[in-house]
Amino acid sequence: MKTIFTIMALFSATVAPNATINLSDSLVYIEDVAKTDTIDYLLQSIIKVESNGDSLAVGDTHMSTPSIGLLQIRRVMVREVNRILKKQGIDKRYLYKDRWSATKSIEMYYIWRDYHHKQSSNEVIARNWNGGTYGFKKRTTQKYWTKVKKNYDHAQSI
Repeated sequence: MKTIFTIMALFSATVAPNATINLSDSLVYIEDVAKTDTIDYLLQSIIKVESNGDSLAVGDTHMSTPSIGLLQIRRVMVREVNRILKKQGIDKRYLYKDRWSATKSIEMYYIWRDYHHKQSSNEVIARNWNGGTYGFKKRTTQKYWTKVKKNYDHAQSI
């Protein structure tokens, strides 16, 4: 039986470090996860665009360091998340290999988002995820936002 895979379920369920999350109709699904009413359509839409739900995805191989995993995380993002955790007095740290974990990738996304984007629109969050600190100002991230928004709108309409 397929159950909607959401944030509450993510943190309460044990997901294999290199689990692949299946995307169907722009919603993230995983087998045998506890039900919850909370769905983060923006996160699901970003995952759909970044890796189509494949936590083993490797992207931007033409660059010196590729992006890895479900959310196509680069090493610089792991360092930024660890900087945030240190600044908040939290002892937890992530390793580069944690990008292969669906669970840890999503945790890193939320740490980054909650620190930098408490009041930001979905567009700013998505464009900065794609283009860095000033991604929302870059013309190159407009196409990315169009893809994310299309998936977001579709997921909400279901």
